[in-house]
Amino acid sequence: MKFNDLDLKNWKDTDICVDSLQIYPNRDKSGKHKNIYHGNFIPQIPNQLIRRYTKSGECVFEPFMGSGTTLFECENLNRKYMGFDINQNIINYVKSSMQSSKFSDYFIAKCNSMDLDSVNQNFISQDINSVQFVLMHPPYMDIVKFTDDQNDLSQCSDINEFMAKFKIVCVNSLKFLDKNRYFAVVIGDVYKNSEVLPLGFYCMDMIKQNFKVKLKGIVVKNIEGNRGKLGSGGIWTYRALNSDYYIFKHEYILVFKKEF
Repeated sequence: MKFNDLDLKNWKDTDICVDSLQIYPNRDKSGKHKNIYHGNFIPQIPNQLIRRYTKSGECVFEPFMGSGTTLFECENLNRKYMGFDINQNIINYVKSSMQSSKFSDYFIAKCNSMDLDSVNQNFISQDINSVQFVLMHPPYMDIVKFTDDQNDLSQCSDINEFMAKFKIVCVNSLKFLDKNRYFAVVIGDVYKNSEVLPLGFYCMDMIKQNFKVKLKGIVVKNIEGNRGKLGSGGIWTYRALNSDYYIFKHEYILVFKKEF
């Protein structure tokens, strides 16, 4: 079934990437997009996903809004948007970024996405019963602590605690996603206690074990323009050679289809 506005009669002209390995030379810095928030993902990710898995006028939901990257893409692509974040400071930043915008089909709120009552109340307040795409870009455990709130997943240093909390977010978010529609998790691995902790694979397994979904894609994405990744002679290369690890140069985009 087709859930997008792509013209497949002219499929050779599309710029939608369907490769499981996606390498971007740099991040899109046009419009409202600014790299001001540690860990925000490049705009190309939501742009590609929104155009492939939604139609104009449909609604995209984010339980981890961050600095508004997906909202700005929804504004550009004429999609409705709903986003929550636990960080009031970043909520204020996004609101200020949208002050002069003529785009009104969006709602953002400070909300703990693990709190089902709060999630439900926000959806009810907007008279929204369902969404057509969910995009989740959770913190990568405690690599960067975004707030002091203990409900913030960036406060989790234990993988079991993180997965238990992320599962609750998935339950609360996916209940609003229409059946047979798609959602994506953007996640990277972490390095703790002198070894790689494959956070992306843990998330993928948790979702497969607890929800009736089909895994439609494991996309490995890299942006070559990241500081610290440029060239082969940088200080990180020396550190890696002087030790026993490899430099993280990728994240995963896990795409699922909801079947419940």
